[in-house]
Amino acid sequence: MALQAGLILLIVFALLLILSVPISISIVISSLVTILIYLPYDISIFTAAQKLVTGLDSFSLLAVPFFILSGMLMNNGGIAERLINFAKVLVGRVPGSLAHTNILASTMFGSLSGSSVASAAAMGQVMLPVMEKEGYDPKFSAAVNIASSPTGLIIPPTGALILYSLVSGGTSIAALFIAGYIPGILWALACSLVAYIVAKRRSYPVSERLTFKMAMKTIVEAIPSLLMIVIVIGGIIVGVFTATEASAIAVVYSLVLSLIYKTVKLRDLPKILMESVELTTVIMLLVAGSAVMSWIMSFTGIPQAISNLIVGITDSPILILLIINVILLIIGCFMDITPAILIFTPIFLPIVTSFGMDPIHFGIMLVMNLSVGNITPPVGSSLFAGVSVAKLDLEDVIKPMIPFYVAIIVTLLLVTYVPELSLFLPRLLGY
Repeated sequence: MALQAGLILLIVFALLLILSVPISISIVISSLVTILIYLPYDISIFTAAQKLVTGLDSFSLLAVPFFILSGMLMNNGGIAERLINFAKVLVGRVPGSLAHTNILASTMFGSLSGSSVASAAAMGQVMLPVMEKEGYDPKFSAAVNIASSPTGLIIPPTGALILYSLVSGGTSIAALFIAGYIPGILWALACSLVAYIVAKRRSYPVSERLTFKMAMKTIVEAIPSLLMIVIVIGGIIVGVFTATEASAIAVVYSLVLSLIYKTVKLRDLPKILMESVELTTVIMLLVAGSAVMSWIMSFTGIPQAISNLIVGITDSPILILLIINVILLIIGCFMDITPAILIFTPIFLPIVTSFGMDPIHFGIMLVMNLSVGNITPPVGSSLFAGVSVAKLDLEDVIKPMIPFYVAIIVTLLLVTYVPELSLFLPRLLGY
């Protein structure tokens, strides 16, 4: 039954996507068609409706719309420019300093906004014209901006890890947030290493040396933006508030900061709120639809069948993880990170936990894998955002992106096979 159900589910889902049906609707319809084959009509409809509702019945899920709104406020609130100036102070004297500034600023802004697309767009708009003026190849500059943008999906606060926590059966959000720091920083360092090598070969310039007074002024201006990370993540770690409560605090902090900077006016709030509601609606419908799909997969035994298939190929944890990585990398090229987390977590998590892999470690590996899909064709959202901001064609940036892809994949393999990179900080803090 599992094989037949899996084929039906996959074929109907693929056909709907080919017909350009929205992915959330495709998930619900393909799941409903599969249920109707195995259960009576009335039971199928009732069960699907019940799973749609219960899929959203989670206190932790409330954090998602708040972090989305916080990210929207950050994106419109003049935070990016202050973070870029701060990054210049830290890496301004390194060869290829503007490339490193872009990477560091993308990492900080991405972690604040929780959006790789927002990071690629915001950093690209500010950094790319400056880099071109300083003699950087526009294609290389765009590649730097695109490659570093997904770090915000790994470094908290990030909605991707909240969704994983929900689907994985309650893995600690706080532990996942803490676990994301080292892998996210390693991703940024991998991009910096590539940028450094290219900059040295092409003799790209370093930034002008700032006076001590100017450097201190820049740091002071950036402190309020950086404090949000300290307040939100610090509060969660210490136990002052939950991740959901922290998300609401992030909204208030972002709003107050944006109003103080005078980059967001009260008349701008309805538009920002509407954009946040639209994005939240899409994500929530995906979550609800995936609850139906997860149930039908469990009912028909699809995850167990896939597990048996992979284990039938090999019983080596090293090879199993390699197979899962390859599958997720391919999936990430064609599917957005949110539905991919919701669909594939129930399939692969039982496999890896069967040989002792920590769910926290797997969550970081999963999100890193799917984050690579954000910067790869054919549907990489950050890739297209970065190309659009740079005013280039897709083929212009693929070749400059290749060294970054290699460095990021190596980092992914390190995170996959060295558990302590993900688990050291959570264990240090008692999770």
